[in-house]
Amino acid sequence: MNLDAKIPEGPLSEKWSSYKRNVKLVAPNNKRKYEIIIVGSGLAGASAAASLGELGYHVKCFCYQDSARRAHSIAAQGGINAAKNYQNDGDSVWRLFYDTIKGGDFRAREANVHRLAEVSTNIIDQCAAQGVPFAREYGGTLANRSFGGAQVSRTFYARGQTGQQLLLGAYQALSRQIGLGSVKMYERTEMLDVVLVDGKAKGIVVRNMVTGEISTHVANAVVLCTGGYGNCWYLSTNAIGCNVTAAWRAHKRGALFANPCYAQIHPTCIPVSGDYQSKLTLMSESLRNDGRVWVPKKAEDAKKDPRDIAEEDRDYYLERKYPSYGNLAPRDISSRSAQEVCDEGRGVGKTGLGVYLDFGDAINRLGRHTIEERYGNLFDMYKEITGELAYEKPMRIFPAIHYTMGGLWVDYELMTTVPGLYAAGEANFSDHGANRLGASALMQGLADGYFVLPYTIGRFLAEEGAARPSGDEDEFKEAAQSVRDYNQKILNIKGKQTVRDIHRRLGQIMWNKCGMSRNKSGLKEAVQEIPQLREEFWSDVHVPGTGEELNQQLEKAGRVADFLELGELICRDALDREESCGGHFRSEHQTEEGEALRHDDQFAYVSAWEYGNGRGPKLHKEDLKYEEVKMVTRSYK
Repeated sequence: MNLDAKIPEGPLSEKWSSYKRNVKLVAPNNKRKYEIIIVGSGLAGASAAASLGELGYHVKCFCYQDSARRAHSIAAQGGINAAKNYQNDGDSVWRLFYDTIKGGDFRAREANVHRLAEVSTNIIDQCAAQGVPFAREYGGTLANRSFGGAQVSRTFYARGQTGQQLLLGAYQALSRQIGLGSVKMYERTEMLDVVLVDGKAKGIVVRNMVTGEISTHVANAVVLCTGGYGNCWYLSTNAIGCNVTAAWRAHKRGALFANPCYAQIHPTCIPVSGDYQSKLTLMSESLRNDGRVWVPKKAEDAKKDPRDIAEEDRDYYLERKYPSYGNLAPRDISSRSAQEVCDEGRGVGKTGLGVYLDFGDAINRLGRHTIEERYGNLFDMYKEITGELAYEKPMRIFPAIHYTMGGLWVDYELMTTVPGLYAAGEANFSDHGANRLGASALMQGLADGYFVLPYTIGRFLAEEGAARPSGDEDEFKEAAQSVRDYNQKILNIKGKQTVRDIHRRLGQIMWNKCGMSRNKSGLKEAVQEIPQLREEFWSDVHVPGTGEELNQQLEKAGRVADFLELGELICRDALDREESCGGHFRSEHQTEEGEALRHDDQFAYVSAWEYGNGRGPKLHKEDLKYEEVKMVTRSYK
């Protein structure tokens, strides 16, 4: 298979402008003849649906939540990056581009990342015009703060609710289009398959999650904006409902899955408290602007009240190891450093798997009121969960699975290897390489939805024409029947194990053998154990009820069945990649100082996997060519 990324010719800084100048357009009076399906209503999905509706296309938008505004984007609290240089501290499009490429350990596609940095400035203008209440300086200009992996302040924020406010902005733009009739919204509806006609995506199969009805929908193009797959590890910062089903079913229909082993582990989450916990909670990275990370220097002090540990007995290990970036070291490096001090027996809390995030200095320097203004809702959330007041006692944090940089392979136009099928936001692989810098997820979701897809889909539609199937074709009937048969197969098992039990066991395999650190022997064990667990699922899981009703266990079972297939692919990808980079840390490949050791001469490529359909996945490679940056060893010291 030839993976053509369709990167425009010309200098890096002019590729996107050149593309927009030369792209084919659909005439305004013809746009109403086209129908586009958007699956997902988070930042990427809502912004894409609103933008395409505003352009004049007919859009159908599907989400499994009871309202588009409940998409998981709402949980991204800290901020959104943009190269505005409001602080006059040396920021630029080039610096944001370079920080992103470097932060991703030189495993992202250069042209896509530069376009992301370019349109970042437009996003802020768009959102401010929508009324998103960004924090402002005394003089009225928008305020900025810093995030990990950057030495400039380029992160725009709305207190600790940035994702929520950005989603409300996109949601009101979407609601306007719903009111005008250009977008039809389908809530509580889950996509379970893609329908291909003559090899092109022409529709989807969905299940009404309230009535159980299976139906098909026709379109000229389909866009998946369905987020990431962090819940494959069971415990993660993702919402419980986040899943890979839409992307995985598309993968089974021919869309390649890229870099699945690249999963980001976020350093500032509330530590696990018990065996039966169902999810983890993220404390925003923005807290590391003012909070200092430390553990006791002596293991015997780990159980002491942190307020009783003298300053000279504290190890501010990030400031010690990475003096240039200190507490704002990137997420992958901060996470591994936390694990190291815990492995040394200096971890805090009941489990010993925690480090302190201390605001004592910041409160003494700025006053409690300032800290309350900046992070008050995050402190309130921490108190609700732990019962501790972080103004008086340091927070306890520990790394957890957070974001997945892998996803469906897409070209420069965000189209998958299935013509007419697009993937945007976290559902695609394209912009973050092996590690995502903080505040870049919101940026990518909105960039794809507001500014990229409206151009690139137009080109495809202009070339394809407005004709589309009626929905009565055999391909639609067969796809719908296949979904019914699949669900019934799950219901017929009538075993003894719950879906959650199997999901939890999958998560334990994933975390222990493909978590913060991986090695060959552990990954080999995982690719043996996951198929065995999958066999248990298909022979012994118990799903009560029927498919013709509200049945949340059936929904979960379908998602876990997909995670069981994806989990094996993740481990195979991690096993294949004999190097360390970003969120993929192979313990056999590290420097003498314990830092990630890349092998650019062997692994400077995107791993794009073809579904094996019982024969095992097949690896394809897209070589990464850097024309304007030089691959160097990451250093934050």
